[in-house]
Amino acid sequence: MPSRRPSRKRPWGAQHQPLDMDRALGGVRHETAADGEWTVRRVRGGDKPYVCPACRQQIPPGTAHVVAWQRDAWGGEAAGLADRRHWHSSCWQRRERLL
Repeated sequence: MPSRRPSRKRPWGAQHQPLDMDRALGGVRHETAADGEWTVRRVRGGDKPYVCPACRQQIPPGTAHVVAWQRDAWGGEAAGLADRRHWHSSCWQRRERLL
């Protein structure tokens, strides 16, 4: 008797979809810039406001943004994680142009 569960396989002849590493890693990626090595995570928004270190404006609760910390911080990545900051996505992207 055939299974009644839907098949999760890709239909025969359908194009292969490349793996979205950002999605597979839960939004975590590693970036290298002039100011060091960073771990960057996109978040959909939290339940409290944060202040963006670049523009000093508030990131309202529920707003999608970026959380970043230095991987090569003095004291190791754990020290960088403890000093993580919440950035507007656009401020994070502009950051490299200002270095």
